[in-house]
Amino acid sequence: MAELQIYTDGASRGNPGPGGYGVILLWGSVRKELSQGYRKTTNNRMELLAVITALEALKKEGVEMTIFTDSKYVVDSIEKGWIWGWVKTGFKDKKNKDLWLRFIPLYRRHKVKMQWVKGHSSNPFNNRCDELATQAADSGNWLIDQGFESGN
Repeated sequence: MAELQIYTDGASRGNPGPGGYGVILLWGSVRKELSQGYRKTTNNRMELLAVITALEALKKEGVEMTIFTDSKYVVDSIEKGWIWGWVKTGFKDKKNKDLWLRFIPLYRRHKVKMQWVKGHSSNPFNNRCDELATQAADSGNWLIDQGFESGN
């Protein structure tokens, strides 16, 4: 069985401002693209929401995967284990608690490796995710980022 590869990106027009995410899931010859825009959000929220959306799209548990992102915030929070310290302190003084709490059970269902890639460079999948994210941010077809707009 081939390993799942996921590429993600987030964008925000202003920080905060209209934002969006883009996701590509690659499983052998199967490719699926996902994107969505939000009325008011931040870049880091969209980077993290892209990963969450990708994990929520999976139907099976225990999937082995690599998630490629140009977000050091997301990669370092997971690969350096910062997130587990934040859990112990109840996310005291940390942003995006709502999204991290949504991420954790999804992460635990699978075998996830995070891999940082340089943004806006020669990786066609990362570049496509950037296109999806910015198009979603610019679309005007926005959802409301409840966690951000409610101040959580």
